Amino acid sequence: MSNLLPRALSRRTTLKLAGATTLTALAAPRIARAAVTEVAFVEAVHNLGYIDLYVGQHAGYFEKAGIHLNVSAAGGDTQAFAAVLGQSALFGIGDPTMVPISVEKGGPGKVVGSVVQRAQYFGVSKTLKPITDPRQFKGLRIVTSPDPNTNYSVTKRLLTQAGLVIGHDVFILQVSPGTEIGAMLAGQADVAIAYEPGVAEAEAQGAKIIFDFSNAIGPFCNTGIMVLNDTITSKPEIIQALCDGFQQAMHRTYNDPAYAKMVAQKEFPQLSQAVTDSAIDSELKYRIPSQSVVVDRAQWANLIKMQVYLKNIKGTTTFDQIVDNTFADKAAAV
Repeated sequence: MSNLLPRALSRRTTLKLAGATTLTALAAPRIARAAVTEVAFVEAVHNLGYIDLYVGQHAGYFEKAGIHLNVSAAGGDTQAFAAVLGQSALFGIGDPTMVPISVEKGGPGKVVGSVVQRAQYFGVSKTLKPITDPRQFKGLRIVTSPDPNTNYSVTKRLLTQAGLVIGHDVFILQVSPGTEIGAMLAGQADVAIAYEPGVAEAEAQGAKIIFDFSNAIGPFCNTGIMVLNDTITSKPEIIQALCDGFQQAMHRTYNDPAYAKMVAQKEFPQLSQAVTDSAIDSELKYRIPSQSVVVDRAQWANLIKMQVYLKNIKGTTTFDQIVDNTFADKAAAV
């Protein structure tokens, strides 16, 4: 599989240049644009774990709430939060561990919503049989995104808890986010730890899911909405609009899979309809996209427990120090 990221960015540029005819079928009426606030928004990597974001855009839920999201892909979790810190984006979505990492070092950051509620990763291979015990990864070459991206983190914990020594018992190849499947198909690794729609695309080329991280880990705050503290005090209406749009989109995704599939095809036009349909079926089957924008305490605790285990954070911050559910609670109550 070729890297999905440049294609996704290219399509977004094309959409901005396209006329009203292209957008009217799936987005809010163009006349609404004059009444909305333009908001710079960055996603870690363009992928279908973020289907709620794309449904919200195409259905016009964010514009109905008063904002228009100018979305770009950062290229990873660290880069997404860096864009927020550097104020080139008002919001970033990615691994919310970036916020406690910042706060523990005396920096800013808050998480104001949930976007992905389970680990959205699958072990995919063309040569291996299903793995039922993590110790069966011994001797294998695994490809993931670079540390500290989430698919590297969940893989590292899985392996070390199974008693495997990385670099001795098992080997991890770190590649640019979105290229994991391509590296596996090229023979650089036995198994790729990847996400949708890359997983469905690999399956269409003869690969199989051999391990499911969503059930192995359970409820897990995989992706959150990250902002600066100043944004909460200076732009509360923008945060509320964002959470309102996401909550509406979450209901639509789960209640209208056909619409989610149509949006997925629009977001990844280089893939076949069969591939994007399969990807959405998988996302919903494993309950990966968040069903509520509210950050769940149990899901958050599972994330923090993993990151403390990996020594990515000390775990000295509390839920209330990092998470502000004020806006999400209001959105969910409607």
